Amino acid sequence: MFRMPPEWAPHERTWMAWPGPNPTFDGAGLAEARAAWAAVARTVRRFEPVTMVTGPGQADGARAQLGPDIDLVERELDDAWMRDIGPTFLTDGTELAAVDWTFNGWGAQEWARWEHDAKIGAIVCDLAGARIQPSGLVNEGGAIHVDGEGTVLLTETVQLGPERNPGWTRERVEQEIHTQLGTTRAIWLPRGLTGDYGQFGTRGHVDIVAAFVRPGVVVAHSQPDPAHPDHELCRRIVDLLRSERDAGGRPLEVVEVPAPTVLRTDGEWADYSYINHYLCNGGVVLCSFDDPRDEEAAEIFRGLFPDREVVQVDARTIFAGGGGIHCITQQQPVVG
Repeated sequence: MFRMPPEWAPHERTWMAWPGPNPTFDGAGLAEARAAWAAVARTVRRFEPVTMVTGPGQADGARAQLGPDIDLVERELDDAWMRDIGPTFLTDGTELAAVDWTFNGWGAQEWARWEHDAKIGAIVCDLAGARIQPSGLVNEGGAIHVDGEGTVLLTETVQLGPERNPGWTRERVEQEIHTQLGTTRAIWLPRGLTGDYGQFGTRGHVDIVAAFVRPGVVVAHSQPDPAHPDHELCRRIVDLLRSERDAGGRPLEVVEVPAPTVLRTDGEWADYSYINHYLCNGGVVLCSFDDPRDEEAAEIFRGLFPDREVVQVDARTIFAGGGGIHCITQQQPVVG
C-alpha cells in the first residue's frame, strides 16, 4: 500500500521552482523573490540534494544565484510554489509514486495563472521516476499535513471550498484523501489564518497553522496579541486539536508557537508563522522575520528536534508573495 511518509522521514531530495515574471512577483519584487528562494535552496542543499525547476531560458540566471551544486531543469512554469503545484510523493517501501492533484490556481483566483503549473506535478513525477496517481480533487500540498501513521490535517475552507471542489461532501473528500495518501483519520480545522485570505492568500492552508512534528505531537500557531483577529481563532484551533485523537487513538499533544510580534504588513493583518518550516535530512529550515520572537521559536524547534540543526532563513519576502519556506519546498522520500 502506498502512503505519504511524514516530512521527518529520510529524503532523497528536495524539489523547488524558480520565480519567474508573473503577477505574484512584479518588477523589483522578482529580484527579491529570487534572492529569497536562493537562500532557502542553498540552506536545504547543506542537508540534501535540491532540484530547481526553472522557466525556459532562466537556468543560467538561476545558476549564478544558486551556485554549482543545485540541479537545474528547465520546464514551463507560471509560479514558484512547488509545495502546491508539485506532486505529493508516496512510497510502499519498494517503489516511488506520487499524487498529481488537480491544480486551479488556489481556487481560480483572478490574478493566478496555472496553464503550466497544472502540468508540473506530472512533469516532476516523470523526472523523479515516480508512478503517477492522478486525482480529481483540487488540492495543494500546503493544504495537507500527515503524521505518517494514518492521520492527516485538513482545512474546511480549502478542500470543501466552492472555489476548489464545488459539490464535494466532507465524506467524499476524506475518501479521496485517504485513498491517495494511505491515511485513515482526517482532523479538520475550520479555517486558516486571517492574512491567508488576502490577495495572494491560499484561503486557508494548514501548513501555516498546524503541523505534525512526530506522531501524536502537533505544533500550532498562536497569536498572543488580542488586537489581532487570529488571537481568538488560534485559541479555538488549539482547543480543537487538544480535543482530537490521531489514527492510533492517541490524544494530540499540542505545542504552541507564538507568532512574531508584528501585527500588520502593508496595511493588512500579518500571517507570519513559524509553523511553516521545512524538515530536511538532519536539519530544520525555520522562517525568521527579524523579530524578537525568532529566537524563541528556534528554541522550541531545537527542543522538538534535538538531533537536527535548526537554521533560520528570512521569510518576509516569501510571505509577501503568499507563503513561506514550507510552501516553496517539496520532499521526495527515500524508497526502501
